[in-house]
Amino acid sequence: MSGNATSVPLSARTAMLVGRSHTRPVASVRPEPIAVDLGSAQLRIWRGPGGVLSVPVGQGLRAPVIRRGRIVDGPACATELRRLLRDHRIPVPVGALVVACRPVLATAADEEATRLVLNAVLAPSRLLFVDSVRAGAIGAGAAAGTLLLADIGAQLTEVAVLEHGRVVAARRADVGTRDLNHAITAAMLADTTTRLVRELRQEPAVRPLARAALARGVIVVGDGATRPDLTARLVATLGATVHRAASPRTAALTGAGMAAVAATRHPASD
Repeated sequence: MSGNATSVPLSARTAMLVGRSHTRPVASVRPEPIAVDLGSAQLRIWRGPGGVLSVPVGQGLRAPVIRRGRIVDGPACATELRRLLRDHRIPVPVGALVVACRPVLATAADEEATRLVLNAVLAPSRLLFVDSVRAGAIGAGAAAGTLLLADIGAQLTEVAVLEHGRVVAARRADVGTRDLNHAITAAMLADTTTRLVRELRQEPAVRPLARAALARGVIVVGDGATRPDLTARLVATLGATVHRAASPRTAALTGAGMAAVAATRHPASD
């Protein structure tokens, strides 16, 4: 497999792609679905043929809006999303189906904070959640089979073993590329990622899958995938091939968008 792998067709059962949903009455004319990735560095919105809209998190603000994958200021996050839409002059129709990325192992409180922001800004008819590692696998075109994926973001690193699009086991660490300085090096961030992989391999129930996934190679998405020094260190410490997604920074958002389209086409399967 290469970093430029083509997309794998999605299953009609979108329950394999998305998590819990929150519903409202569906509009008589169904608008196009939307995907959202509220990252620690960028807020991104996917609008299908309309492309990807993004804005840096907390630009011009004194306090962070999102920290380590968690919304810490809901009203400010909503304001930033509205600014993103306004600056791009994009009217978002009320009642769209929205799929939102969430960090793996996110808590119910984390999910509720995201739900409140997206309901306030986008007023979706349905809001579905997909783990970022799962969305990243879909966006990288590698959702089929057994997979080991590392999502190395700005402030969060997530590693997961997936089987046929489902997260079997996962680990995360509150460190990312924005922490790279004289104290935190790319090698240290790679070593943290390797430690998370080894923790997964030590789980008896996960060990056979992790072994099979490592033989296939590790898929890397997120900002860390753009750092050759980091990925080279991963190759050395894991002893496995590392596959960089074709568009690593937006792989999760693209996967969430694909899940949104699938959910629209197969509503009975959610």
